[in-house]
Amino acid sequence: MARTPSNMLELGTVAPEFSLMDTVSGKTRNLHSVKGDKGTVIMFICNHCPFVKHVNPEIAKLGREYQSKGVGFAAISSNDVENYPQDAPDLMKVTAREEGYTFPYLYDETQETAKAYDAACTPDFYLFDAELKLVYRGQLDDSRPGNDIPLSGKDLRNALDKLLSGEPIDQEQKPSIGCNIKWKS
Repeated sequence: MARTPSNMLELGTVAPEFSLMDTVSGKTRNLHSVKGDKGTVIMFICNHCPFVKHVNPEIAKLGREYQSKGVGFAAISSNDVENYPQDAPDLMKVTAREEGYTFPYLYDETQETAKAYDAACTPDFYLFDAELKLVYRGQLDDSRPGNDIPLSGKDLRNALDKLLSGEPIDQEQKPSIGCNIKWKS
């Protein structure tokens, strides 16, 4: 299992625009169609990564909890499906349903969106404020497959709570760790 860290995009960066197919609805979604009134979480995930499989229950829970509070969510898979067929769009749709995602699961076939966000691993999390400026990037929490730390989502959850209450978000942020994005050669 590779242990690739996030690249940690600079705080304050404006969310890059995208237009990607939602594997669940079959519709094209862009940044402004997934944006929340109070904030937006963009996460890079995939189907096969053990790190993502580990956090799936918590990301589904966060979506259900915070979408009702005005936070938009979107998950994006940018993996090369030719070499990693388990990450293909038809299987992404199955994963979204099985995991109970209440947010779009978008397919980044060209990998341009992952490059625009400087995404490096799965999972990789980004939280943008109401003006789509980056206020948090990094890990969900300290839990990893096999480390016996309970899954809580505390790092992202803390950033979300502070954003919603208007408090400053700690700029000391830990990178996510996961499988590297499977880039096309």
